[in-house]
Amino acid sequence: MSSLTNGTNGASNGSASHFDENAIRIALAAVQDPDIGQTLGALGAIHNVEIEGATIKAYLLLHAPLHFAAERINAACREAVKRVAANARIEIFVQEKMPERPQNRPLANVKHLIAIASGKGGVGKSTIAANLAAALARKGATVGLIDADIHGPSVPTMFDLEEEELRGTKNEQGQFIGHPMEKYGVKLVSMGFVMARDQAAIMRGPMQAGYLNTFIEQIEWGALDYLLFDLPPGTGDIQLTMAQRVPLTGAVIVTTPQNLALADVRRGISMFNRVNIPTLGVIENMSYYALPDGSRDYIFGQGGGEKIAKEMNAPFLGELPLNVNVRKGGDDGMPVVLNDHAPLQQRAIMELAEKLAAEVRRRSALGQQTPTVQIAI
Repeated sequence: MSSLTNGTNGASNGSASHFDENAIRIALAAVQDPDIGQTLGALGAIHNVEIEGATIKAYLLLHAPLHFAAERINAACREAVKRVAANARIEIFVQEKMPERPQNRPLANVKHLIAIASGKGGVGKSTIAANLAAALARKGATVGLIDADIHGPSVPTMFDLEEEELRGTKNEQGQFIGHPMEKYGVKLVSMGFVMARDQAAIMRGPMQAGYLNTFIEQIEWGALDYLLFDLPPGTGDIQLTMAQRVPLTGAVIVTTPQNLALADVRRGISMFNRVNIPTLGVIENMSYYALPDGSRDYIFGQGGGEKIAKEMNAPFLGELPLNVNVRKGGDDGMPVVLNDHAPLQQRAIMELAEKLAAEVRRRSALGQQTPTVQIAI
């Protein structure tokens, strides 16, 4: 178990005789998990309560990932215990609860595998993928990002690694094992690390799938909280390979507000539904332009992403406004979520990442992690 936080509420000179363990358990059981919408009692999350002199220790078993939810749950638990044990020193400890999954699978040490997809090109999918990865890492998660857009790799540019090449070693069987690059706390692999900068990736579907399999099986990823896949646009070979080879937690669909993009969102969500991969949410990029007076100019239309998410029974994770800082971040090799001088965009992306983590937790609690499926190609 690890501690959410250790701290003191009130004086430290109370005694165990003043504290009622049953009352403490009842108070904790009434605390609601903010992501899942159920109480800790209903979730069976209270593992143990110990009273040692003036100290109350509560041990919780909570669904992962907790990087965004931890502070809120910790504060709510402390407040609940404080109501029945005002002078106690309160310590909250937590262990993450993971759904049972077979270990003899690719990427067995990765907790959550998430595809970032789009129905069409030009909607900023790679920008969203890079910023979500950086946002999750900024919050303390261990994160990897596979640039699976074989024909249009963008990770080298977005993380200022254009001159880097994939390096690795051979194992005892003579198989090449690659070592991911790392920047801003994110482990990275891209076709751009394999090819020369001006070399065209001319290959048919099976070769594309082969490179993706290499990134999955022959890269030393280690233990990760999240591994994100920046997929090429559309519903082709790479997407089918993902469905066959990787036990995805789910997919995030990126769109822009206009009708042409939204039509392709329907196809994308339908494709993932057919291969039993849940849609974790829809993100609307380039939603509006923030004017100097605080008003918004909806250049490409308004509300399309939220409308299509509702139509397809998928969560709407939110909007990212159109702004030069987002473009500059991609061109300059530092995702805008890391730019403290762009608070509007930074806040918007952190909120997207928080909603994504909440949806992962909700599905984890409901046991909706999806096994791999076999598809005839």
